[in-house]
Amino acid sequence: MAKIAMISDSHDNLPVLRAALAAVRAAGADMLLHLGDLCAPFVVTELAQGFSGPIHIVMGNNDADGRLLQVMAGRNPNVTLYGVYTELQVEGRMLALIHYPEPAQRIAASGQLDLVAYGHNHKKHVEQVGDTWLVNPGELLGLVGAPTWALYDTVAHTVALHDVEAKRW
Repeated sequence: MAKIAMISDSHDNLPVLRAALAAVRAAGADMLLHLGDLCAPFVVTELAQGFSGPIHIVMGNNDADGRLLQVMAGRNPNVTLYGVYTELQVEGRMLALIHYPEPAQRIAASGQLDLVAYGHNHKKHVEQVGDTWLVNPGELLGLVGAPTWALYDTVAHTVALHDVEAKRW
């Protein structure tokens, strides 16, 4: 039943973020994961206004104002902001969210989770490590490549990458 959208490294690129959120809604996503580097705290409000389902966010290395990020998350009941790592259970699937690729690879290799999602290096990546999906949805910034996002289907246990059709800035 649950379709989980993943985005990362939005870096305040609001036109692409808005286009990605429209695509996520059109795909019927039930939940949204942001894997760090929102940058400015106002991005939390953009996420909450652009997606009505539950939103889970982990901190990245460019999310400097943690206090204000928490304030903004607290103003939006569908948003949960974590530190640098969290695990969630959704529809019987165990998920891990982290910003950094190196620990994500080790976590996926443990074989204890169904999905390990990360960001940081701005490079889209989808790999199955045993039964665990290791996924970087790519970036919304558009610095390294074209903006992308990913969708995980908890029932089919599949992952698909999607391009974001938007002007970059």
